[in-house]
Amino acid sequence: MNVLVIEPMRKPYAKEIDGDLESMQNVVGGLIQAIYPFEDETVALICNEEGKLIGLPFNRALRDENGILYDIIAGTFLICSAPSDSENLAGLSEEQMQKYKSKFEQIEIYLRR
Repeated sequence: MNVLVIEPMRKPYAKEIDGDLESMQNVVGGLIQAIYPFEDETVALICNEEGKLIGLPFNRALRDENGILYDIIAGTFLICSAPSDSENLAGLSEEQMQKYKSKFEQIEIYLRR
């Protein structure tokens, strides 16, 4: 399946993965957590479940509909499709790929206190 990978300090890029648990864990570097922070509830953000706990570098912010920062993803994450008519995750359409590539194109730097 074709997913969008977002690594800290790098521009987003498309990557073809198998789509199984192991391939997603390999991308994020550990146990995965799926969250659905977007208006389009059929798109999932898959990140390392323990990213902040194990000190992975901060990557990109999540903001609400008013642009207010409410969370920061730590470590590499991927964006994929989560079709409502299926229990399985799937690849992004070309339109989704471009939308989320643009959304996360800006590299962000955060400091830990």
